[in-house]
Amino acid sequence: MSVTSTWDEWFRHYDDPQSPAAQRLPVVREHIRLAVEAAPPGPVRVVSLCAGDGRDVIGALAEHPRREDVNGRLVEIDPVIAERGRAAAWEGLSYVVGDAALTDNYVGAVPADLVLACGVFGNITNDDIAATVAAMPAFLAPGGSVIWTRHREPPDLVPTIDGWFADAGFERIFLSGEEHTYGVGVHRLAAEPRPLPGGTRLFTFTR
Repeated sequence: MSVTSTWDEWFRHYDDPQSPAAQRLPVVREHIRLAVEAAPPGPVRVVSLCAGDGRDVIGALAEHPRREDVNGRLVEIDPVIAERGRAAAWEGLSYVVGDAALTDNYVGAVPADLVLACGVFGNITNDDIAATVAAMPAFLAPGGSVIWTRHREPPDLVPTIDGWFADAGFERIFLSGEEHTYGVGVHRLAAEPRPLPGGTRLFTFTR
């Protein structure tokens, strides 16, 4: 199966209203809007890992009054899916077709005010999740936020990821409850940002 057909199949989960991906999407969009509304006047820089067609960022902000303030980079490995997102994006919101795990794909796009890591943590090893969380201060401007997702299939890693963000110098803004089949977290950087390391792979997809 080609890379394109594999990822197209994965993104079809959003078309099933009963799927965790579809159920978490409105929650993610709401917190994107809240982050943009809370930002000071002026540009709001956004970075999205494994951005897909951008339905979270673009869907959240397409009609938002501050849409034109939002700029940044969405990184997606599948060129067909990225092209769908590019067609819906506005000037200043650009796509890079490449491996979202490679830090070199974010040079010039960070530090960001908002980073999205949605659909990532459920598809990589626990060690890679921990490494990615630990690297997040290098992606963010002071006070910037990360929105992330993870399924709650056993063993439920959501509370552990929440703790990893705390260890990395973040404060929790929001964490969805255990009653949901999905986990959505929002964490704000309280520690000092760090320089982005070059030539580094943060994770490898396992499924």
